[in-house]
Amino acid sequence: MRRLLKIMVPGIFSIEGWYIFLVAIMLTTRTYCDVWMIQNGTSIESAIIGRNIGLFKTHLIRFLYAMPAISVINNLLKYGLNELKLRFRTRLSQHMYDKYLKGFTYYKMSNLDNRIANADQLLTQDVERLSNSVAELYSNLSKPLLDIVIYATKLSSAIGMQGPSWMLAYLVFSGLLLTRLRRPIGKMTVQEQKLEGEFRYVNSRLITNSEEVAFYQGNKREQLTIMSSFNRLVDHLRTFIFFRFTMGFVDNIIAKYIATAVGFFVVSRPFLNITNDRMSNMSQSVRMKDYYQSGRMLVKMAEAIGRVVLAGREMTRLAGFTARVTEFMKVLDDLNKGKYERTMVNHDDSKQKTSHKPGDGKMLEKDHLIRFENVPLVTPNGDVLVDELNFEVKSGMNVLVCGPNGCGKSSLFRILGGLWPTFGGVVTKPCPKQLFYIPQRPYMTLGTLRDQVIYPDTNAMRIQKGISDQDLEAILANVQLSYILDREGGWDSVQDWMDRLSGGEKQRIAMSRLFYHKPQFAILDECTSAVSVDVEGFMYQYCREVGITLFTVSHRKSLWKHHEYYLHMDGRGSFSFKPITSDTEEFGS
Repeated sequence: MRRLLKIMVPGIFSIEGWYIFLVAIMLTTRTYCDVWMIQNGTSIESAIIGRNIGLFKTHLIRFLYAMPAISVINNLLKYGLNELKLRFRTRLSQHMYDKYLKGFTYYKMSNLDNRIANADQLLTQDVERLSNSVAELYSNLSKPLLDIVIYATKLSSAIGMQGPSWMLAYLVFSGLLLTRLRRPIGKMTVQEQKLEGEFRYVNSRLITNSEEVAFYQGNKREQLTIMSSFNRLVDHLRTFIFFRFTMGFVDNIIAKYIATAVGFFVVSRPFLNITNDRMSNMSQSVRMKDYYQSGRMLVKMAEAIGRVVLAGREMTRLAGFTARVTEFMKVLDDLNKGKYERTMVNHDDSKQKTSHKPGDGKMLEKDHLIRFENVPLVTPNGDVLVDELNFEVKSGMNVLVCGPNGCGKSSLFRILGGLWPTFGGVVTKPCPKQLFYIPQRPYMTLGTLRDQVIYPDTNAMRIQKGISDQDLEAILANVQLSYILDREGGWDSVQDWMDRLSGGEKQRIAMSRLFYHKPQFAILDECTSAVSVDVEGFMYQYCREVGITLFTVSHRKSLWKHHEYYLHMDGRGSFSFKPITSDTEEFGS
């Protein structure tokens, strides 16, 4: 809990620290207000019992004058607690997203490490509940304990209530008025749930498409998308908090303080009625006992005790949230350090298990070169697909990767992309920006048509690179998608591109990203399976013209002519890396 509090409250003089101070002051002030209310109420009741009309009016007017100030104090307390909850959640969420979207941590958590099964729930619901529990526990223990002491010392016998019809009439009036005033709460609650749903949706999209985003190295862009959704939710919640603050002020005056004044008025009628023989013949002590017999102070003390009991239950829930969130943060720290834990499950006992450990291999960076030296292809589960892989590819050497399903093609690319750790040997490759991956199922980001082409860059990054919309139009022409601009209404059109575009169009959009970024090497993983052969050939020829070296996984024989070498893995642990000749195209089937 100390670790979490350091994140949520970074310093005494932080804005969270000032809100904690505000809540403390309001709690103390409200306690003094309770004492004053008891004393003033007692004075009013004494005037009623003593049948002193002048004294009754004086203290009742004091009560009416104090209502706005006491209402402000109560609702400043609520406002401070709600703002504290939101700021705790904002601090904790920003801290955790910085770790979660650092490098490929989001991919490793769902694919390499199986300690956390529901990262989306932890990042959304559990963080929210933890923040709420911390803020509520702060007030739910201190104030009721003070109240218990106050009410216990002030407890007296109560008197009965008269005139229920007047109270019921006022209840109907205030209920109708407050119901009308609270109408916006329904729409604001619907909007809140909608924004909460959108926030969870963008998180689930990242988990579903974590591999594609990782190969694109789109973590920073996805963080912008997620935090944009989160900030919209925060802005709405802050507006909602302010509305509840103003509504609470009105609620207190109408439903609490004026109702109390009406209650005092109704109760006073039999006592202040000079012609009431029963009250005239009753001693003051009996009248006092009769007045206090309802036991209002006892009820208040019981309510305070109930809040303390509920606070104890809240502490138990808080302990659970704390355990879950701290475990999540521990896993994030481990993954950012390159450590992961996984329960090794082998469904095929015939597969060999490696004796190496994750991270035993080395990763070197060098431009215009990809080299594997004695690198085993090992799954995170420990299964060895190839004992030692050795090959070298320089710029201009297009390579076709082939072999049966499960032979290690995807494993090769995941190691090359840095998604999986190396279990041995040395991998030499260019920097991540010079290695671009295009999967068979292209990932479409949330945003405009322009965002689809420049992903994972933002529009500001595109402008900084000096690439204009006319340049992007030329890129679309190279993948034969020029018509899409007119069809979708221009670059700024926003659609659900996963559903809006056909399979072939999505694959050509993915190729347009390759032409936009122009890396040294590109990994094409069956990325043109839904594209016609002539368009596919045009795009491959353009890659050769702009100097992009290709690693291609495909079963189409038409692509062999665009490559000079092939890497074949047989699925039994063996591989071959040779130049393509007319005699080697049999591996294309």
